[in-house]
Amino acid sequence: MDTTSTADAYTIGECARRSGFTMDTLRYYERIGLIGDIARTTTGQRRFNDEHLEWLGVLKCLRDTGMPVEQMHRFATLVRDGDHTIAERIALLEDHKTAVDARMDDLVAKRDYLLGKIAYYKSVA
Repeated sequence: MDTTSTADAYTIGECARRSGFTMDTLRYYERIGLIGDIARTTTGQRRFNDEHLEWLGVLKCLRDTGMPVEQMHRFATLVRDGDHTIAERIALLEDHKTAVDARMDDLVAKRDYLLGKIAYYKSVA
């Protein structure tokens, strides 16, 4: 029998499928404290809920935009610590946005270089 009885209880496999993370990543994130309060069945199987999926969406955005795990952990800690950390969360996210913007600018410049090479090779072909 499950220790969770709500309709929004997902196995680790279901959570992986819905979140886009692997089961190994979900276990790792739980182990390092990025995901907390995961209910367990009487046999020890994890049961994720809709709040976990919502939080995993935040983590996926941060990871996919290149935030290091250490910063993700800092952000998670700030969220858990409550509303008095909002200013620090904003600063962390603004710093990350600046880093994302720099990487995007770099990619645009490299794409433009590639486009120039393609145009050159087409002109001499």
